[in-house]
Amino acid sequence: MKKTDKSNPKKQAKPKSNGLEIFYDLLDLLLPQNKEFLQKVLEEKEKQLKSLKQEEKDKSKYTIEVQKEVNSFLEGYAKTFYTQYQRLSADYANFQKRVPKQVSDTVGYEKEKIIKSLLPVLDNFEHTLQIAHTAENIEVVIKGIRIVYDQMLDILKSYDVSQIKALGEKFDPALHQAMMQREEADEEEDVVLEEFQKGYRLNGRVLRPSKVVVNKQAEKEKPQEAE
Repeated sequence: MKKTDKSNPKKQAKPKSNGLEIFYDLLDLLLPQNKEFLQKVLEEKEKQLKSLKQEEKDKSKYTIEVQKEVNSFLEGYAKTFYTQYQRLSADYANFQKRVPKQVSDTVGYEKEKIIKSLLPVLDNFEHTLQIAHTAENIEVVIKGIRIVYDQMLDILKSYDVSQIKALGEKFDPALHQAMMQREEADEEEDVVLEEFQKGYRLNGRVLRPSKVVVNKQAEKEKPQEAE
């Protein structure tokens, strides 16, 4: 008769009644620590049954008692596990419904925030246009436009948007887009001579590169060697 190896729980015989095979598989995958606890309980029940008098240790009765103890424990444990599974499923279903609404509310709030920050700029721009019809000096109109422009830059800065410096800088393909080349002997090679369109960054990432004109000096001809 082969002895049962209690040191390795996986080699223990598993009760097959009441359709508990699937529960044992779940127990192996999800609840290894609880499986060890179950093993201790089974060993304790086995010790209690072995302590009975010899005349009560009829083989069939012994098998039935062990089976009842194991099934009773596993059925209670399975009910607890299933209840927790149902609660977790309900929480996850609520989570799936709640997250899209939270995302939608957040996007709507950010849109409202940006639009509200732009309204004062629009008001000042409208005010400048009204002054332009009656202004006697063009400098007054230019000053109003400058105020609107600076205000717009301040709003962009509040959202971590910054302008890319290009004019007079060394050409950088990561920041600048060369539209054409021009030769100016007084300037260094690959220096930005002119800026067609300003570039912008958002949190350090390039939103739009600057469109520029780059200096390209002509190659000097090498003197011919005397024959």
